[in-house]
Amino acid sequence: MSILSGKNILLGITAGIAAYKTASLVRLFIKAGADVKVVMTPASKDFITPLTLATLSKNPVHFSFTNEEEDNGVWNNHVELGLWADYFIVAPATANTMSKMANGVCDNLLLATYLSAKCPVYFAPAMDLDMYKHASTLASFKKLESFHNIIIPAASGELASGLVGEGRMAEPEDIVSFLEKDILNKLPLRNKKVLLTAGPTYEAIDPVRFIGNHSSGKMGFELAKAAANLGAEVILITGPTHQKVTHSSIQVVPVISAQEMYDAAHQYFKTVDIAILSAAVADYKPKNVATQKIKKKDTTLTLELEKTKDILASLGEIKEKQFLVGFALETNNEIENAKGKLKKKNLNLIVLNSLNDKGAGFKKETNKVTLIDVNENITEYALKSKAEVAIDIFNQIIKQIHA
Repeated sequence: MSILSGKNILLGITAGIAAYKTASLVRLFIKAGADVKVVMTPASKDFITPLTLATLSKNPVHFSFTNEEEDNGVWNNHVELGLWADYFIVAPATANTMSKMANGVCDNLLLATYLSAKCPVYFAPAMDLDMYKHASTLASFKKLESFHNIIIPAASGELASGLVGEGRMAEPEDIVSFLEKDILNKLPLRNKKVLLTAGPTYEAIDPVRFIGNHSSGKMGFELAKAAANLGAEVILITGPTHQKVTHSSIQVVPVISAQEMYDAAHQYFKTVDIAILSAAVADYKPKNVATQKIKKKDTTLTLELEKTKDILASLGEIKEKQFLVGFALETNNEIENAKGKLKKKNLNLIVLNSLNDKGAGFKKETNKVTLIDVNENITEYALKSKAEVAIDIFNQIIKQIHA
Protein backbone atom coordinates (compact mmCIF):
# COMPACT_ATOMS: atom_id res chain seq x y z
CA MET A 1 0.00 0.00 0.00
CA SER A 2 1.33 3.42 -0.93
CA ILE A 3 2.00 5.97 1.81
CA LEU A 4 -0.23 8.24 -0.31
CA SER A 5 -3.29 6.07 0.29
CA GLY A 6 -6.04 8.12 1.91
CA LYS A 7 -4.12 11.38 1.53
CA ASN A 8 -5.50 14.57 0.01
CA ILE A 9 -3.30 15.71 -2.84
CA LEU A 10 -3.75 19.12 -4.45
CA LEU A 11 -2.12 19.33 -7.86
CA GLY A 12 -1.29 22.78 -9.18
CA ILE A 13 -0.81 23.00 -12.93
CA THR A 14 0.88 25.94 -14.65
CA ALA A 15 1.25 26.93 -18.30
CA GLY A 16 4.08 24.75 -19.58
CA ILE A 17 4.08 22.16 -22.33
CA ALA A 18 4.78 19.50 -19.69
CA ALA A 19 1.20 20.05 -18.47
CA TYR A 20 0.15 17.27 -20.85
CA LYS A 21 1.84 14.80 -18.46
CA THR A 22 -0.45 15.73 -15.60
CA ALA A 23 -3.22 13.45 -16.87
CA SER A 24 -0.92 10.50 -16.17
CA LEU A 25 0.16 12.04 -12.88
CA VAL A 26 -3.45 12.31 -11.67
CA ARG A 27 -4.09 8.68 -12.63
CA LEU A 28 -1.02 7.54 -10.68
CA PHE A 29 -2.09 9.46 -7.58
CA ILE A 30 -5.57 7.92 -7.81
CA LYS A 31 -4.04 4.46 -8.28
CA ALA A 32 -1.98 5.04 -5.12
CA GLY A 33 -5.23 5.57 -3.23
CA ALA A 34 -5.07 9.35 -2.89
CA ASP A 35 -7.93 11.82 -3.22
CA VAL A 36 -6.92 14.37 -5.85
CA LYS A 37 -8.08 17.89 -6.57
CA VAL A 38 -6.65 20.12 -9.29
CA VAL A 39 -6.15 23.87 -9.42
CA MET A 40 -4.86 25.44 -12.64
CA THR A 41 -3.56 28.78 -13.83
CA PRO A 42 -5.85 30.20 -16.51
CA ALA A 43 -3.14 29.92 -19.19
CA SER A 44 -2.51 26.23 -18.43
CA LYS A 45 -5.88 25.42 -20.01
CA ASP A 46 -4.17 25.94 -23.37
CA PHE A 47 -2.12 22.78 -22.73
CA ILE A 48 -4.63 20.43 -21.06
CA THR A 49 -8.37 20.76 -20.50
CA PRO A 50 -10.05 20.98 -17.11
CA LEU A 51 -12.57 18.40 -18.36
CA THR A 52 -9.82 15.79 -18.78
CA LEU A 53 -8.46 16.40 -15.30
CA ALA A 54 -11.91 16.54 -13.68
CA THR A 55 -12.81 13.20 -15.27
CA LEU A 56 -9.60 11.55 -14.09
CA SER A 57 -9.59 13.06 -10.59
CA LYS A 58 -13.36 12.66 -10.06
CA ASN A 59 -13.37 16.17 -8.58
CA PRO A 60 -14.17 19.60 -10.04
CA VAL A 61 -11.15 21.46 -11.42
CA HIS A 62 -10.69 25.09 -10.37
CA PHE A 63 -8.92 27.77 -12.40
CA SER A 64 -10.55 31.05 -11.35
CA PHE A 65 -11.81 32.70 -8.19
CA THR A 66 -15.44 32.35 -9.34
CA ASN A 67 -17.29 29.89 -11.51
CA GLU A 68 -16.95 31.93 -14.69
CA GLU A 69 -19.08 29.72 -16.89
CA GLU A 70 -22.19 30.00 -14.71
CA ASP A 71 -21.63 33.59 -13.58
CA ASN A 72 -23.46 32.81 -10.35
CA GLY A 73 -21.07 34.56 -8.01
CA VAL A 74 -19.92 31.32 -6.37
CA TRP A 75 -16.46 31.76 -4.90
CA ASN A 76 -13.84 29.06 -5.25
CA ASN A 77 -12.38 29.23 -1.77
CA HIS A 78 -8.59 29.12 -2.05
CA VAL A 79 -8.24 28.96 1.74
CA GLU A 80 -10.45 25.88 1.90
CA LEU A 81 -8.44 24.21 -0.87
CA GLY A 82 -5.17 24.98 0.89
CA LEU A 83 -6.41 23.59 4.20
CA TRP A 84 -7.91 20.49 2.55
CA ALA A 85 -4.59 19.34 1.13
CA ASP A 86 -2.16 17.04 2.90
CA TYR A 87 0.34 17.72 0.11
CA PHE A 88 0.43 20.42 -2.58
CA ILE A 89 2.37 19.59 -5.75
CA VAL A 90 2.95 22.26 -8.40
CA ALA A 91 3.76 20.41 -11.63
CA PRO A 92 4.78 21.69 -14.03
CA ALA A 93 6.23 24.69 -12.20
CA THR A 94 7.16 27.31 -14.79
CA ALA A 95 9.76 30.03 -14.26
CA ASN A 96 6.95 32.57 -14.22
CA THR A 97 4.92 30.83 -11.49
CA MET A 98 7.98 30.01 -9.38
CA SER A 99 9.05 33.66 -9.46
CA LYS A 100 5.58 34.68 -8.28
CA MET A 101 5.58 32.02 -5.56
CA ALA A 102 8.99 33.20 -4.37
CA ASN A 103 7.95 36.85 -4.22
CA GLY A 104 4.39 36.64 -2.95
CA VAL A 105 2.68 37.68 -6.16
CA CYS A 106 -0.93 36.57 -6.01
CA ASP A 107 -2.70 37.15 -9.32
CA ASN A 108 -4.51 33.84 -9.85
CA LEU A 109 -6.27 31.10 -7.88
CA LEU A 110 -3.28 28.76 -7.84
CA LEU A 111 -1.02 31.37 -6.28
CA ALA A 112 -3.65 32.38 -3.73
CA THR A 113 -4.02 28.72 -2.78
CA TYR A 114 -0.25 28.35 -2.49
CA LEU A 115 -0.07 31.27 -0.07
CA SER A 116 -2.88 29.73 2.00
CA ALA A 117 -1.51 26.17 2.12
CA LYS A 118 -0.42 24.82 5.50
CA CYS A 119 0.80 21.50 4.11
CA PRO A 120 4.17 20.54 2.57
CA VAL A 121 4.57 22.06 -0.91
CA TYR A 122 6.49 20.32 -3.69
CA PHE A 123 7.34 21.89 -7.05
CA ALA A 124 8.54 20.22 -10.23
CA PRO A 125 10.31 22.77 -12.49
CA ALA A 126 9.75 22.54 -16.24
CA MET A 127 11.29 24.95 -18.78
CA ASP A 128 13.90 25.29 -21.47
CA LEU A 129 17.60 24.82 -20.76
CA ASP A 130 18.62 28.50 -20.75
CA MET A 131 15.62 29.48 -18.62
CA TYR A 132 16.42 26.71 -16.14
CA LYS A 133 19.99 27.95 -15.73
CA HIS A 134 19.14 31.65 -15.59
CA ALA A 135 20.22 33.42 -12.41
CA SER A 136 16.66 34.56 -11.66
CA THR A 137 15.38 30.97 -11.86
CA LEU A 138 18.16 29.71 -9.61
CA ALA A 139 17.28 32.50 -7.17
CA SER A 140 13.66 31.33 -7.21
CA PHE A 141 14.76 27.78 -6.40
CA LYS A 142 16.84 29.00 -3.47
CA LYS A 143 14.10 31.25 -2.12
CA LEU A 144 11.40 28.60 -2.39
CA GLU A 145 13.58 26.07 -0.60
CA SER A 146 14.18 28.66 2.15
CA PHE A 147 10.38 28.59 2.61
CA HIS A 148 10.73 24.80 3.14
CA ASN A 149 9.17 24.06 -0.23
CA ILE A 150 10.64 20.91 -1.75
CA ILE A 151 12.02 20.80 -5.27
CA ILE A 152 11.46 17.70 -7.41
CA PRO A 153 14.55 17.98 -9.61
CA ALA A 154 14.11 18.36 -13.34
CA ALA A 155 15.53 15.69 -15.59
CA SER A 156 17.90 16.04 -18.51
CA GLY A 157 16.66 15.17 -21.97
CA GLU A 158 15.15 16.50 -25.17
CA LEU A 159 13.26 19.74 -24.57
CA ALA A 160 10.36 21.28 -26.46
CA SER A 161 12.74 23.75 -28.11
CA GLY A 162 14.76 20.92 -29.62
CA LEU A 163 17.66 21.50 -27.25
CA VAL A 164 18.94 18.69 -25.08
CA GLY A 165 19.72 19.38 -21.42
CA GLU A 166 18.35 20.03 -17.97
CA GLY A 167 14.88 21.49 -17.52
CA ARG A 168 12.58 18.63 -18.47
CA MET A 169 9.90 18.00 -15.85
CA ALA A 170 10.34 14.75 -13.94
CA GLU A 171 8.21 11.95 -15.33
CA PRO A 172 4.91 11.28 -13.50
CA GLU A 173 6.19 7.96 -12.13
CA ASP A 174 9.30 9.69 -10.79
CA ILE A 175 7.23 12.45 -9.17
CA VAL A 176 5.09 9.90 -7.33
CA SER A 177 8.18 7.92 -6.30
CA PHE A 178 9.96 11.07 -5.10
CA LEU A 179 6.94 12.10 -3.06
CA GLU A 180 6.52 8.66 -1.47
CA LYS A 181 10.21 8.39 -0.53
CA ASP A 182 10.37 11.93 0.84
CA ILE A 183 7.28 11.42 3.00
CA LEU A 184 8.50 8.05 4.29
CA ASN A 185 11.95 9.35 5.17
CA LYS A 186 10.44 12.18 7.23
CA LEU A 187 7.96 10.08 9.20
CA PRO A 188 8.83 10.24 12.92
CA LEU A 189 8.32 6.50 13.50
CA ARG A 190 10.21 5.36 10.43
CA ASN A 191 12.14 2.14 11.22
CA LYS A 192 10.33 1.80 14.56
CA LYS A 193 8.31 -1.24 15.62
CA VAL A 194 5.14 -0.76 17.69
CA LEU A 195 3.27 -3.41 19.68
CA LEU A 196 -0.41 -2.74 20.41
CA THR A 197 -3.09 -4.66 22.26
CA ALA A 198 -6.75 -3.92 21.60
CA GLY A 199 -10.28 -5.08 22.32
CA PRO A 200 -11.65 -7.28 25.10
CA THR A 201 -10.65 -10.76 26.19
CA TYR A 202 -13.19 -13.54 26.61
CA GLU A 203 -12.68 -15.94 29.51
CA ALA A 204 -14.51 -19.21 29.01
CA ILE A 205 -17.02 -20.50 31.56
CA ASP A 206 -18.02 -23.45 29.39
CA PRO A 207 -17.99 -24.08 25.62
CA VAL A 208 -20.86 -21.59 25.18
CA ARG A 209 -20.51 -18.87 27.82
CA PHE A 210 -17.73 -16.50 28.74
CA ILE A 211 -16.81 -13.55 30.95
CA GLY A 212 -16.12 -10.44 28.85
CA ASN A 213 -16.64 -6.70 28.66
CA HIS A 214 -18.01 -4.05 26.34
CA SER A 215 -14.72 -2.97 24.71
CA SER A 216 -15.10 -2.52 20.94
CA GLY A 217 -11.35 -2.31 20.28
CA LYS A 218 -11.79 0.92 18.32
CA MET A 219 -9.23 2.92 20.33
CA GLY A 220 -6.56 0.28 19.80
CA PHE A 221 -7.29 0.01 16.11
CA GLU A 222 -7.08 3.80 15.70
CA LEU A 223 -3.73 3.71 17.50
CA ALA A 224 -2.55 1.03 15.08
CA LYS A 225 -3.58 3.13 12.08
CA ALA A 226 -1.90 6.23 13.51
CA ALA A 227 1.34 4.33 14.17
CA ALA A 228 1.39 2.90 10.65
CA ASN A 229 0.70 6.33 9.14
CA LEU A 230 3.66 7.68 11.12
CA GLY A 231 5.91 5.10 9.48
CA ALA A 232 5.98 2.33 12.09
CA GLU A 233 5.78 -1.40 11.62
CA VAL A 234 2.84 -2.44 13.81
CA ILE A 235 1.97 -5.68 15.57
CA LEU A 236 -1.68 -5.49 16.66
CA ILE A 237 -2.72 -8.15 19.16
CA THR A 238 -6.50 -8.02 19.33
CA GLY A 239 -9.21 -9.77 21.25
CA PRO A 240 -12.60 -10.53 19.63
CA THR A 241 -13.85 -7.42 17.83
CA HIS A 242 -15.68 -6.30 14.70
CA GLN A 243 -13.02 -3.68 13.93
CA LYS A 244 -11.14 -4.02 10.65
CA VAL A 245 -7.82 -2.65 9.52
CA THR A 246 -6.16 -2.79 6.10
CA HIS A 247 -2.63 -1.46 6.06
CA SER A 248 0.46 -3.23 4.78
CA SER A 249 2.43 -2.13 7.85
CA ILE A 250 0.00 -3.64 10.36
CA GLN A 251 0.24 -7.31 11.34
CA VAL A 252 -2.91 -8.48 13.12
CA VAL A 253 -2.56 -11.23 15.73
CA PRO A 254 -6.04 -12.42 16.87
CA VAL A 255 -6.45 -13.85 20.36
CA ILE A 256 -9.39 -14.67 22.61
CA SER A 257 -8.32 -15.08 26.23
CA ALA A 258 -6.10 -13.08 28.57
CA GLN A 259 -3.59 -15.93 28.59
CA GLU A 260 -3.38 -15.91 24.80
CA MET A 261 -2.87 -12.14 24.82
CA TYR A 262 -0.20 -12.51 27.53
CA ASP A 263 1.67 -15.11 25.47
CA ALA A 264 1.48 -13.09 22.26
CA ALA A 265 2.60 -9.87 23.97
CA HIS A 266 5.63 -11.60 25.46
CA GLN A 267 6.42 -13.24 22.14
CA TYR A 268 6.83 -9.88 20.39
CA PHE A 269 7.79 -7.47 23.18
CA LYS A 270 11.56 -7.89 23.03
CA THR A 271 11.67 -6.89 19.36
CA VAL A 272 9.67 -3.64 19.61
CA ASP A 273 10.52 -0.03 20.38
CA ILE A 274 7.11 1.07 21.66
CA ALA A 275 4.36 -0.97 23.33
CA ILE A 276 0.88 0.41 23.99
CA LEU A 277 -1.51 -1.81 25.91
CA SER A 278 -4.99 -0.47 25.27
CA ALA A 279 -6.85 -3.80 25.50
CA ALA A 280 -9.52 -4.24 28.17
CA VAL A 281 -8.13 -7.46 29.58
CA ALA A 282 -10.32 -9.44 31.98
CA ASP A 283 -8.95 -9.20 35.53
CA TYR A 284 -10.47 -12.54 36.52
CA LYS A 285 -11.27 -15.84 34.84
CA PRO A 286 -13.13 -18.97 35.95
CA LYS A 287 -10.81 -21.25 37.89
CA ASN A 288 -12.40 -24.31 36.35
CA VAL A 289 -13.83 -24.33 32.85
CA ALA A 290 -16.63 -26.81 32.21
CA THR A 291 -16.05 -29.10 29.24
CA GLN A 292 -19.80 -29.34 28.57
CA LYS A 293 -22.45 -26.64 28.56
CA ILE A 294 -23.61 -25.96 32.11
CA LYS A 295 -27.29 -26.83 32.40
CA LYS A 296 -29.73 -24.44 34.01
CA LYS A 297 -30.70 -26.36 37.14
CA ASP A 298 -30.53 -24.13 40.18
CA THR A 299 -31.68 -20.57 40.78
CA THR A 300 -28.10 -19.51 41.37
CA LEU A 301 -24.74 -20.41 39.90
CA THR A 302 -21.51 -19.98 41.81
CA LEU A 303 -18.29 -19.50 39.89
CA GLU A 304 -14.88 -19.53 41.52
CA LEU A 305 -12.67 -16.95 39.85
CA GLU A 306 -8.93 -16.48 39.84
CA LYS A 307 -6.81 -13.58 38.72
CA THR A 308 -5.50 -13.43 35.17
CA LYS A 309 -1.86 -12.56 34.59
CA ASP A 310 -1.18 -8.82 34.54
CA ILE A 311 0.24 -8.33 31.05
CA LEU A 312 1.21 -4.69 31.52
CA ALA A 313 3.00 -5.28 34.83
CA SER A 314 4.84 -8.31 33.46
CA LEU A 315 6.15 -6.28 30.52
CA GLY A 316 7.14 -3.46 32.86
CA GLU A 317 9.28 -5.94 34.82
CA ILE A 318 11.28 -7.04 31.75
CA LYS A 319 11.33 -3.67 29.97
CA GLU A 320 14.71 -2.60 28.63
CA LYS A 321 14.75 -0.01 25.87
CA GLN A 322 11.01 -0.16 25.17
CA PHE A 323 8.71 2.83 25.64
CA LEU A 324 5.80 1.32 27.53
CA VAL A 325 2.31 2.88 27.61
CA GLY A 326 -0.68 1.72 29.64
CA PHE A 327 -4.33 2.70 29.89
CA ALA A 328 -6.24 3.34 33.09
CA LEU A 329 -10.03 3.32 33.11
CA GLU A 330 -11.12 4.88 36.39
CA THR A 331 -14.35 5.95 38.10
CA ASN A 332 -12.96 7.67 41.21
CA ASN A 333 -9.65 9.20 42.39
CA GLU A 334 -8.70 9.07 38.73
CA ILE A 335 -5.42 11.01 38.76
CA GLU A 336 -4.00 9.40 41.88
CA ASN A 337 -4.94 5.91 40.76
CA ALA A 338 -3.38 6.50 37.36
CA LYS A 339 -0.16 7.85 38.92
CA GLY A 340 0.02 4.77 41.11
CA LYS A 341 -0.35 2.48 38.12
CA LEU A 342 2.29 4.46 36.21
CA LYS A 343 4.90 3.85 38.92
CA LYS A 344 3.87 0.35 39.99
CA LYS A 345 3.97 -1.02 36.47
CA ASN A 346 7.13 0.82 35.37
CA LEU A 347 5.47 2.76 32.54
CA ASN A 348 6.74 5.70 30.50
CA LEU A 349 3.25 7.08 29.94
CA ILE A 350 -0.28 6.34 31.07
CA VAL A 351 -3.52 7.25 29.31
CA LEU A 352 -6.31 7.98 31.75
CA ASN A 353 -9.96 7.45 30.83
CA SER A 354 -12.76 8.34 33.21
CA LEU A 355 -16.18 6.76 32.89
CA ASN A 356 -17.46 9.97 34.47
CA ASP A 357 -16.69 11.86 31.26
CA LYS A 358 -19.61 12.01 28.86
CA GLY A 359 -18.71 10.65 25.43
CA ALA A 360 -15.77 8.57 26.71
CA GLY A 361 -15.51 4.84 27.38
CA PHE A 362 -16.55 1.67 25.59
CA LYS A 363 -18.48 1.55 22.30
CA LYS A 364 -18.10 5.27 21.66
CA GLU A 365 -16.72 7.04 18.59
CA THR A 366 -15.14 9.63 20.87
CA ASN A 367 -12.83 9.62 23.85
CA LYS A 368 -11.56 12.05 26.46
CA VAL A 369 -8.13 11.33 27.86
CA THR A 370 -5.56 12.71 30.26
CA LEU A 371 -1.92 11.81 29.66
CA ILE A 372 0.51 11.47 32.57
CA ASP A 373 4.21 11.02 31.83
CA VAL A 374 6.96 9.45 33.91
CA ASN A 375 7.65 12.82 35.60
CA GLU A 376 3.93 13.06 36.48
CA ASN A 377 3.35 15.93 34.07
CA ILE A 378 -0.37 15.98 33.34
CA THR A 379 -1.91 16.93 29.99
CA GLU A 380 -5.69 17.00 29.67
CA TYR A 381 -7.43 16.87 26.28
CA ALA A 382 -10.93 17.80 25.24
CA LEU A 383 -13.43 15.25 23.94
CA LYS A 384 -12.29 14.15 20.48
CA SER A 385 -12.75 11.39 17.96
CA LYS A 386 -10.71 8.30 18.79
CA ALA A 387 -8.66 8.86 15.62
CA GLU A 388 -7.69 12.32 16.91
CA VAL A 389 -6.96 10.93 20.38
CA ALA A 390 -4.61 8.36 18.81
CA ILE A 391 -2.66 11.18 17.15
CA ASP A 392 -2.47 13.09 20.45
CA ILE A 393 -1.07 10.01 22.19
CA PHE A 394 1.59 9.45 19.55
CA ASN A 395 2.54 13.13 19.54
CA GLN A 396 3.21 12.82 23.26
CA ILE A 397 5.18 9.58 22.79
CA ILE A 398 7.33 11.13 20.06
CA LYS A 399 7.88 14.21 22.22
CA GLN A 400 9.10 12.09 25.13
CA ILE A 401 11.27 9.85 22.96
CA HIS A 402 13.07 12.87 21.52
CA ALA A 403 13.24 14.84 24.76
